[in-house]
Amino acid sequence: MRALEWRDVDLAGKVIRLRPEISKNKDGRLLPIKGEIEGIIERAKEKRLLSCPYVFHENGQRIGDFRKAWKTACKAAGLGAVIVHDLRRSAVRNMVRAGIPERVAMSLSGHKTRAVFDRYNIVSESDLAKAAERLQAHLEEQPRVPLVVPIIIAPKNAVR
Repeated sequence: MRALEWRDVDLAGKVIRLRPEISKNKDGRLLPIKGEIEGIIERAKEKRLLSCPYVFHENGQRIGDFRKAWKTACKAAGLGAVIVHDLRRSAVRNMVRAGIPERVAMSLSGHKTRAVFDRYNIVSESDLAKAAERLQAHLEEQPRVPLVVPIIIAPKNAVR
C-alpha cells in the first residue's frame, strides 16, 4: 500500500486497481472497496495533497520503512509482535471461513497457486472441532435406518 496512488483508486466504482508493478505477485488485480477499507480511503482522501500522487503519505512524501511505527502501534494495541505479512494469512483464513469460494479468495489475496494459498489457509484445532460438530449434526439429521441388515439363511432343503 506504500506505492498505492490515487490513479489506482476509483471511489465512484468502489474499487482499487492494483497495477502489476505494485502487486505482490506482479499481476494486476481488482480489490473492492468495502467496509473498513472504505473508511480508511475516505480518511486518506481528506488528507490528500494534490502535489502528491500517493494515497498514503507523510507530508506529501512516500512512506518509507514503517516497521518501527508498526511495532509501536502493535504494542500500543496490546497485540505483541504481529508481522504485517501475518495479516495476509488472516485475510485468507477469514475469507475461507466466511464461505468465499477459494478461487475468489485466491484472486483477492493475489495467490497464483493452490499450494501457496493452502499454506496461508492454516487449519486450526477449532477448525477441526467445528468440522466434527458439523459432521455430527449432519449425521443426526439423516433418517434412522438399520445399518446392519440380518442375512436370512434358507434351510438346506429349501428351493432356490
